[in-house]
Amino acid sequence: MSVEISGFAPTRFSQVKDLFAASFAAGEELGARFTLVEAGEVVLDLWSGFADRRRAVAWDERTLAPVFSTTKAVASLMIARLVDAGKLDYGQTVASVWPEFAQAGKDAVTIEQVISHQAGLSGFPEPMDPGLWFDPAAICEKLAAMAPMWPVGTASGYHPITIGYITGEIFRRVDGRTLGTALAEDVARPYGLDLWIGLPDAEHGRVAELQRPSAVPDFGEVNEPTKAAFLTPWSSASGRGQADWRRMEIPSANGHATAEALAKLLGALANDGWLDGGEILSPALIAEASRERIRGQDLVLPFFMSWAAGFMRNAPNFPWGPGARTFGHSGWGGSCAFADPERKLGGAYVMNKQGVALMGDERPRRLIEAAYAAL
Repeated sequence: MSVEISGFAPTRFSQVKDLFAASFAAGEELGARFTLVEAGEVVLDLWSGFADRRRAVAWDERTLAPVFSTTKAVASLMIARLVDAGKLDYGQTVASVWPEFAQAGKDAVTIEQVISHQAGLSGFPEPMDPGLWFDPAAICEKLAAMAPMWPVGTASGYHPITIGYITGEIFRRVDGRTLGTALAEDVARPYGLDLWIGLPDAEHGRVAELQRPSAVPDFGEVNEPTKAAFLTPWSSASGRGQADWRRMEIPSANGHATAEALAKLLGALANDGWLDGGEILSPALIAEASRERIRGQDLVLPFFMSWAAGFMRNAPNFPWGPGARTFGHSGWGGSCAFADPERKLGGAYVMNKQGVALMGDERPRRLIEAAYAAL
C-alpha cells in the first residue's frame, strides 16, 4: 500500500522518508510528524496519516500533538532562562524561593536536585482524589509537606507528573507568571513556535486524537517509588474532561506542539542558543543546563540514566543518535525532542498512535539513525 507523505526531504534524507512511509504501511502509525533542524535551518519535515481515530481528518502542518513528558524539555529550558537572567541559581535551595517546601526535612534540597529527579517525590504513596491534580495549589501544598521517599541526592527516581508542579511553582515564585504564560509571551509567540503548556480553547480543534497503547509499559521490578509514580489509581489526573486537561498548565505532562516547533526550540539549544536571529539561552547556560547531575540506576524507570538539569542525557542509552553530548526528553507513547550541540542538530517526533516503550521508541529511533547516517 502506498502512503502519501507530505512536507519535504532532500535527496540525502531519502532513506528517512522511506522509513517514515514504511512505518505507516506497516500499520505502526496513525498520524505522525518528524522534523530536523540543522544550524538553525529546517532541513527535513515530514508528516502523514490522520489526526483522528476514524481516519477522517488528515494530519497536516497545523496538527497539534499531545507530547506528554517531552514537555519536560520545554520546562527545563524555561527554568534555564531564569538562571541565565540571574534570577535563579541551580545550586540554591528550593525553600529559598518556596519556603513551605522546607517541611519534612527538605530544607536543603536544591533546585538542581529537584529537577534531576533526586528529591524523592516521584508520586503520592497515600490515596487521594485523582481530580486533585486539576488543583495546582493543592498539589503543591501536598508536595511541600511530603517527606522524600528515599534519601535526597543518593539516586534519581523519575517524577513523571509531580516534577511539573514543582518546577511550575518554582517558576511562578521567581518570575511572577506561570511557566506556560511566560513560554507563550517570551518564546513561543515572539519566535512563531506552535508550542503550548496550557492550551487555549480556540486551539483545541487542532489537537490530534490519541490511540492508546495496546499494552502497559514494562517497569521492571516494581518498588514503592515506581508504584507511587505510575501504578496507583491516583497517580495521574482523572475525573475531568479532555478540555480541562488541555487548559491546565502541567509543565511535566500536558504540552501540545508540532514537531516543527519542538525541533526549532531544541535546534536552538544545539546552535549556541540562537533562534531566528535571537538568543533564547546563552552558550554557557546551555552547557550548564545539559551537564550531568546524577548517573545510575533510576529508582522509578528500569534504566541506568544520566540526568542533566531537567533534561535526559543521551548517554548511556542513546535513544537519539550517537552524540555523547546530545540531550532532550522522551514522552509517553513515543514522542521525543533532542539537541545535539556537536552537530548543531535538533529534532522532534510526534504522533498519536502511542507505543509502549518508556524511552527510545523504535519509530523515531529508526528515523534518527537514518538521519545521522545521511549527515
